[in-house]
Amino acid sequence: MKEHGQEQKKAAARRGSRAQKEAAAERDVLAKIAEMPEADRVLAERIHDIVKTAAPELTSKLWYGMPAYARDGKVLCHFQSAQKFKTRYATLGFSDLAALDDGAMWATAYALRELTEADEQRISALLKKAVG
Repeated sequence: MKEHGQEQKKAAARRGSRAQKEAAAERDVLAKIAEMPEADRVLAERIHDIVKTAAPELTSKLWYGMPAYARDGKVLCHFQSAQKFKTRYATLGFSDLAALDDGAMWATAYALRELTEADEQRISALLKKAVG
């Protein structure tokens, strides 16, 4: 019964316009963020705001149940809550589509315990570089 409900939701989503699908995906991401425990929620809200400001061309979507940001339907970066993965820190990760190449080795994920002004600026710069 539960699977049927999910299939019906997916079928309905396929019938809507692109703008409707993006709006629904944005609502899903914001709802998922709102469900998070306070520590993760605060970080996820700030990451969401930074992404929307630094890379407005990215669209929000849920990816494995976590907030993610995509270009042309392909995930470029994502947030992982500490609580869901039972780790001591949340993570901001980038996929191989992100243009973060820097020599032969570079970071693709960053641990987050809090965000300072400097951290937010660094994330913004990473996002701008990632979207190339």
